[in-house]
Amino acid sequence: MSAWQILANEAPRFFTWWNMLFLGQAVLNTLVASVLGCAIGYALGFGLATLRLPQVMPIAPVRAGAILWVEAFRRIPFLVLLLLVFFLSQALKIEAPLWAIAVTAVAIRMSALAAENVRAGYESVRPQQWEAALTMNIPALSALRRIVLPQSWRVILPPSIVHVLSMVKETSLVSQIGFIEITFAAKMLTQRGFSAMITYGTALVLYFCVSWALASLARAAERRLVARPVLTIPTP
Repeated sequence: MSAWQILANEAPRFFTWWNMLFLGQAVLNTLVASVLGCAIGYALGFGLATLRLPQVMPIAPVRAGAILWVEAFRRIPFLVLLLLVFFLSQALKIEAPLWAIAVTAVAIRMSALAAENVRAGYESVRPQQWEAALTMNIPALSALRRIVLPQSWRVILPPSIVHVLSMVKETSLVSQIGFIEITFAAKMLTQRGFSAMITYGTALVLYFCVSWALASLARAAERRLVARPVLTIPTP
């Protein structure tokens, strides 16, 4: 029997209401782990990158701590980080749900990646912009928000989109702690007697749809932010 005949025979039994509901819940879990984790991670990343700026944080040990966080968690594989968060929560007797552990691991990982993206964006702005703003007695955080950050979006956003889409796919690893996302759902359906071709083929389509939707939203946000008028200070 050919592969197409196997698919045709299994399709009516596979694409039932309950199976689609189960896969829909798995997609929702994937979005919660990836999107919420990335959102929290990017908020932390902006904070870490800002703490590394001597114009904002003059205390060297604080800047060193931010650098240490970024360099440590940027180099740890995501699966290892996920298991560390999982077993640490158990060791500390923290009764955290699996989705919270997944979101925490994604947020920690993304905070390090985002901090590097934001740092590169900050450094793409000429130092004279900082010097001119501080000379005009503009507070450092105001100069960062109104002058430096708007000029940094062109550098920050493209790699950020890539990292978010990469984390959507890396969330397949959270199945190792029993969290039901797309890959784990496909595995469970395979164990129920369906062929791997139809279960993982459906997972492939779902990952593509999720990634395409998030990429489209990210590109729209990129066009909106980059098109905004940018305030610059004339420098010689």
